[in-house]
Amino acid sequence: VQLQASGGGSVQAGGSLRLSCAAAKRTLSNNGMGWFRQAPGKEREIVAAINWNGAATYLADSVKGRFTISKDIAKSTGYLQMNSLKPEDTAVYYCAGGLGSGLSTEGSRYRYWGRGTQVTVSS
Repeated sequence: VQLQASGGGSVQAGGSLRLSCAAAKRTLSNNGMGWFRQAPGKEREIVAAINWNGAATYLADSVKGRFTISKDIAKSTGYLQMNSLKPEDTAVYYCAGGLGSGLSTEGSRYRYWGRGTQVTVSS
């Protein structure tokens, strides 16, 4: 099973990016997924999570009101829409799946991880 995150890049503060996470073998279709990030010198942290059908979502306090998580069941693809980006959002962003139908903020509960995509926000 592979997860591939894409959509990262370099933007100025206040800009937007949309990250995508595509999964092989329809892995995300019936499973929850999460987005995590890790900045240099810092521990990995949860950014957002969503259950299998999108009915339940979680957003970290630091991104509430700016980020949105969603998923397209038919395409087995998850998304993280990031608006009003700040320099402190700079990190490598990872998508994770293989959780089961619920959602979780704990990285250890996810079985599959993508390679990550770099997001850099300049002031």
